[in-house]
Amino acid sequence: MSPGLPPVAPEVTAELVGALSPRLRKRLDAGVAKLAGRPVVVDGDTVRLAVDDDTDLELHAPGGVVTSGDAIRCGCLLAPDCLHRAAVASMAPVASAADAAAPEEEPEAAEPEVPDADQSPTPEQVDAARALRDAAAAMLDAGTDGAGAVLQAELLRAAHTARLAGLPRAAASAVAVVTALRAARGADPSYRLTDLVAGLHAVLGAAHRLPRATGPELTALRGSVRQPYTPDGSLRLYGLFSEPVLTATGYAGAVTWTADAEGRLYTVSHVAPGGANRAVGAAERAVRIGDTALSHRELSRAGLAVSGATVSPTGRLGAGKGVRAVRASGAAWDGEPLDRLWAVPVAEQAVRALAADGPGLLFLDVTLIGTVREAAGDCLLADCGGLTVRFAAAHDHPALPDRDNLRLLATVPGTRLRVVARLTAAPHARALLLATTHPTDPEARLDLGVDRLQHADLPRGGTAAPVLGHSAPDEAPLHLLRRRVHQAASGGRRVLAFPGGSATDGRRLRATGFPTAGVLLDELHAAAAGRTRDSFGRLVPADLDRFGRAWLAAAHYTREIDRSLCAAAWGAEPTTR
Repeated sequence: MSPGLPPVAPEVTAELVGALSPRLRKRLDAGVAKLAGRPVVVDGDTVRLAVDDDTDLELHAPGGVVTSGDAIRCGCLLAPDCLHRAAVASMAPVASAADAAAPEEEPEAAEPEVPDADQSPTPEQVDAARALRDAAAAMLDAGTDGAGAVLQAELLRAAHTARLAGLPRAAASAVAVVTALRAARGADPSYRLTDLVAGLHAVLGAAHRLPRATGPELTALRGSVRQPYTPDGSLRLYGLFSEPVLTATGYAGAVTWTADAEGRLYTVSHVAPGGANRAVGAAERAVRIGDTALSHRELSRAGLAVSGATVSPTGRLGAGKGVRAVRASGAAWDGEPLDRLWAVPVAEQAVRALAADGPGLLFLDVTLIGTVREAAGDCLLADCGGLTVRFAAAHDHPALPDRDNLRLLATVPGTRLRVVARLTAAPHARALLLATTHPTDPEARLDLGVDRLQHADLPRGGTAAPVLGHSAPDEAPLHLLRRRVHQAASGGRRVLAFPGGSATDGRRLRATGFPTAGVLLDELHAAAAGRTRDSFGRLVPADLDRFGRAWLAAAHYTREIDRSLCAAAWGAEPTTR
């Protein structure tokens, strides 16, 4: 993806790539590489990219999103049938349906959908699920290196078909897969293989379950483009913290978290097309609710009195015309009513954070220990009531202060802090650090993605961060299966088709009490390597449907076991859903 380009709707990219001749399709990835890094100029709703000294591409994005093929114009002699239009669409961020519908606007309040126990998927939805399955399986077969712009466009086409068929949740998951693939192929530092694995799991899982789903399960699989806002009367809210938003889909801004007297969480967000520069300054923007003039940074320390409130199921406050809001006094983290958030037992918080569609927030009292090194970067180590927790930076982008703040905090072992973090599902206690009390000023607190910690803010006597270990903690041999799941998503089916130690790994899993994992690993390798020959002795194409099912089963198993191990690591009873 290229910085500065506006998000492009999935159907636009699919349309432009589909219109290319077979000869130009073979050259599409080279065309994307040629345009990468070319100068981009933003002029209102128009974005210009220089193909060369004499030719420009123009993307017209009213509302910040390109929603039609005609909105991408090229000045070359072959336009509109040139390669450039499809190439620029293939390198721009992918817009979701909600993005294209002006994400800052609040939809009309609606009654929640009541699931019909007898409902079943429509023929169009079954066909859309099959298209998603086939496109995702082809992507899994190719891996990140082989999944170029043409395969990406096929998955985007399937996503658009799914959205039109009333499957916005599956469509969004498919878009997330393409976004992760582009980040991987572009060596984007924000890329995480776990994001790609999660996206493929979501797409293949939905495609597998949907044809047979009914009632509440079908409703959940369908999802909704926008969550309904329902009236919630008058609210008295207390600011908790603000965090920057910087997505791989080309959106940036800030979200501020608040809580009411009962400990229920509410958010106010301001997100729009943009990059790191917009995320850096977003906390200073005014909160868009009622007539308040508070910025996000101010609200995170102050309070808000809201009348006529509307709230989404995820706790996002609406900003409709009937909403009124005025500034009110805030509260300290160690005073009422916010103190009750930290009074909840850690194990109970972890179970709640692991719940589907929850915010995943943890409110912890910790003592800093030092630094532990991992392959993805250093983590801050802390003691939480006898539990050792690894804190990672919420954002790795150098324009945001998260990483530098964690590095400084690691230099003051023994410091006691009250923190807010977001749980990361892992076989050990791990979370992203979001906000913390000030190391030396008990009346202040820091939003680690917004505020920049200085050496003068640290207690005297700070030293170089002690390094207390390397890699990840010891864990069950399930990493043997998890590694193959990740290798397939990254390197494609052929990586698992080579003869190796798969039989040994399967025996080791069975010997350590994981017979199901051993069976799944054996089937994954067999599905990857299984090829038959026709009557003339020629190899027939691999059975991608079988490989997709085998990979899905292995990915689902490892995810559920990881969730159970995560709960146990935080002191909760290990359970699987």
